[in-house]
Amino acid sequence: MKTNTPEIIYDKEGNPHEIVDFNDDYTASKLGFWLFLFTELMLFGAMFLVFAFFFYKMPDDFQTASGNLNILLGGLNTFILLLSTYFMGIALIHLREKDIDKCKKSIYITIALAFVFLVIKYIEWSIEINHGIYPDSEILNSKSNGEILFFGLYFTMTGFHGIHIIAGIALMIWVLILINKKIVNDKKYVILENISLYWDLVHLVWVFLFPLFYIIGLGG
Repeated sequence: MKTNTPEIIYDKEGNPHEIVDFNDDYTASKLGFWLFLFTELMLFGAMFLVFAFFFYKMPDDFQTASGNLNILLGGLNTFILLLSTYFMGIALIHLREKDIDKCKKSIYITIALAFVFLVIKYIEWSIEINHGIYPDSEILNSKSNGEILFFGLYFTMTGFHGIHIIAGIALMIWVLILINKKIVNDKKYVILENISLYWDLVHLVWVFLFPLFYIIGLGG
């Protein structure tokens, strides 16, 4: 029969300590998630290194290819992600202050902004595809090797980033369910805190992607 009596252990000095279930271990939860974020940084970091290597080898081709991108749509998406990160952080603050309604509203706004980001990226990709610029297209294959590499990296890295946006939306919907079930609350909020960190990573990666792909064309 289960009881609510806490299990106690004693250290070498004889001081009692309550055993904490690993599911409620805040420190372990944070450490584990930081390790996950580190693997994500290594993954994107490897892509950035590949981009830097080929940009160093073929700067003129990369600048020419970058000039074909829509910097206004890219800049708008940058602003949208920065704004969504603000609302995600505000959601966490509201939860800690026990204002559940404002917390959920902030998460809903973040989800809406994430969908707007995806719609704009879809429009941008559609424009490029309609112009015949997509992997292994006849028009793209007729361009220089540097331009082909640029667009290969562009579709790969922005596409992979888009997958992370979709994953973030799914995580935010999940945490809303947990908030409604009161599993996540003002006392136990590490899940929302970790999702907020994940969203920080998503926006941080885009902050690097935007100048790499869009702004270098301005110098051509």
